[in-house]
Amino acid sequence: MSISCEITSALIDLALREDVGENLQTGDVTSAYFVPQDSISSAYIYAKEDGVLAGMAVAAEVFQRVNSELEVVQLKKDGDVLMRGERVLDVSGHARSILTAERTALNFLQRLSGVATQTCAYVAKVQGTDAKVLDTRKTTPGWRALEKMAVVAGGGKNHRMGLYDRAMVKDNHLVAENQLDALQDAIDRLHTERAGVEVELEADTLEQVQGFLSLRGVDYILLDNMNHEMMRQAVAMRDDSGSSVALEASGGVTIDTIAEIATTGVDFISVGALTHSAVALDLSLEFE
Repeated sequence: MSISCEITSALIDLALREDVGENLQTGDVTSAYFVPQDSISSAYIYAKEDGVLAGMAVAAEVFQRVNSELEVVQLKKDGDVLMRGERVLDVSGHARSILTAERTALNFLQRLSGVATQTCAYVAKVQGTDAKVLDTRKTTPGWRALEKMAVVAGGGKNHRMGLYDRAMVKDNHLVAENQLDALQDAIDRLHTERAGVEVELEADTLEQVQGFLSLRGVDYILLDNMNHEMMRQAVAMRDDSGSSVALEASGGVTIDTIAEIATTGVDFISVGALTHSAVALDLSLEFE
């Protein structure tokens, strides 16, 4: 994820303003009055618990936004597995600037590393199967690109970024039964007018799965809240039909249930908890 992304760049500025105020040089009243102006120091960020790292570029950018003269050295990279006590970043320069940037940099790094760590735990549960773990749109407003980046750092895969890059037709969109012809017309029109946009249809029943497999231009079928036996039957139906449609399991997936879901043969398992329930990884900054 590039920091040049307009939303991410604006998010960094917003996070600093809400902590420091409008003036980065004088807004931190503690540092302005209790730390000598000419004090030069070195500090480092380290892990206080095991986990997976994410958000390094954002954390480094926070220090640079506060003071471009700070020297920031990234010792680890996104996706690295951390052991308690390991250093991940060194920063040196004006002590006031380091202290001003500290909390905002840690907020980004802890939150995103928490998402990466949570994702890694779920991915470990499906090892040995062909299933891939997906995130969802259940992200912190404004943080979606960053949190999805953290999911990738943890070994997961990204689902659609938003409503604009994949059509996902859920039960709320299917206002009438037996409308396969209407669905086909809509899919054809979408592919004609919005080339490159993928199509995913949500199925609550095996009858719907069977019907959706008969349609052209469907990329994914989401198996919504189906039990394991229904998922296995859906996989068999897809394989027997010769279709290349990918099957995604969704709904109520937990760290305790994902392993068995993966054995049903589905291609993807989407997990909202990767982002909406991740706990921040405990990282801290210390001065040398």
